[in-house]
Amino acid sequence: MILCCGEALIDMLPRQSESGEAVFAPYPGGAVFNTSVALGRLGVPVGLLTGLSRDLFGQRLERSLQASHVAYDLAIRSDRPTTLAFVTLKDGQAQYAFYDENTAGRMLAPQDMPGRLEGVSALCFGGISLAVEPCAEAYAALCLREAGTRPVMLDPNIRPGFIKDEARYRERLNGMLAVADIVKLSDEDLVWLEGDGDLPDLAAKVLARGPKLLCLTEGASGVTGYTGSGSVFVEAQKAQVVDTVGAGDTFNAGFLASLHGGGVLTKAALADLSDDALRDALTLGARAAAITVARAGANPPWAAELQ
Repeated sequence: MILCCGEALIDMLPRQSESGEAVFAPYPGGAVFNTSVALGRLGVPVGLLTGLSRDLFGQRLERSLQASHVAYDLAIRSDRPTTLAFVTLKDGQAQYAFYDENTAGRMLAPQDMPGRLEGVSALCFGGISLAVEPCAEAYAALCLREAGTRPVMLDPNIRPGFIKDEARYRERLNGMLAVADIVKLSDEDLVWLEGDGDLPDLAAKVLARGPKLLCLTEGASGVTGYTGSGSVFVEAQKAQVVDTVGAGDTFNAGFLASLHGGGVLTKAALADLSDDALRDALTLGARAAAITVARAGANPPWAAELQ
């Protein structure tokens, strides 16, 4: 199975009460959680390694994982609270305020990581869990430990406002980039990481760090897959955008689902991936993301919706 490693939290999404008051409604979320749910709904064997609270929000997260066929037996449970992310929307784009101090997801240490990963064929890391300590160090250590034997996908989903120690964060990302097989970045992520410049040139700098493949998403402008031998571009799918919550996370799931279904989610196959296989994966990722942005919150599609 694919093991997604990172945060599971509650998105507090803006709503309006019957009396017209502005309120927030709780929805299961988190970048890595969303990717695991999307993979499960697409019929891919998937598990989630995260810190789960025993509180009412943690129980809600568990129910959501069960409903989407995501295994969570590797989750580390505690009585600490669940991370909350209050979401505001500006022109459909999500902006976040995180409440994450001393939470079940954040307070993971390297020694909490499982010693053996039975049945795991690939790993996916990312999200805010790579920006805050001690959990960031725990996930980075697991990534470095397992990358030699299993393919790794990395989507840092960079949120500059959430980063307290930029130098340490960059150092951590650099170490993970060096061992990752697949990296997904938005155009904003790429500029933050590499500085200003033409996107293809910046993409080449990322590939020079070690990854075999870079997926560069540009919202409505589409997505490009860069490899050491060239690039493949896929247009974004047309959609009536409600909000962008979970769009990138769903893209990751569609991309991985295609590779898994094609039997090319291995270190050897990724090192020599054909343009056709790359195009298929980018296309499924884009199609899945288009469904997610067309409905409120992170609500990834089921496989039947993509037939």
